Amino acid sequence: MEIKKLEKLTENPTLHWGLNGYTTDKILSISFVEYGGSFEFVLKEKSMPYSKIWETHSDELEELNEIIEKGHSFGAFEDNELIGWIICEHRTWNNSFYIENILINEKFRRNGTGAQLIKNAVREARHLNCRIIELETQNTNYPAIQFYRRMGFSITGINTRLYKNPEETAVFMTLDL
Repeated sequence: MEIKKLEKLTENPTLHWGLNGYTTDKILSISFVEYGGSFEFVLKEKSMPYSKIWETHSDELEELNEIIEKGHSFGAFEDNELIGWIICEHRTWNNSFYIENILINEKFRRNGTGAQLIKNAVREARHLNCRIIELETQNTNYPAIQFYRRMGFSITGINTRLYKNPEETAVFMTLDL
């Protein structure tokens, strides 16, 4: 496997990547209470089967290409074939590095590809002297949350209203550099 800067996507490789999504038997349950101008959030692991599958459409590829063209994204290649990506953006307004999207061909998951992509993003962010790396995932994507924690990220925020689906809460995670 080789990791290198990602160039413009001219076709949709995800059409051949198998399942784009996740299945889990555990989620991160988030409850909150507001009282007297204060909020209290409680995060607990909860046994609950959950699946989410999506397709990457051409309009989404265009949006991703706009970020890729900024030069801070990486692809994982096996025999010169793209098998995964991490699409990142340097946000100068707050000196952060944002991971917009990470996706890996189903055949190559759980073999270190994601970790290698994250490590390249960390190197890039350090090269740019960023103070943090940020990302967002869903509370239902427990496997991703655990992966990001193993990579050194911690939960730094939530948004209970970001998604239409009321079962999903946005979980923001940050890695200090």
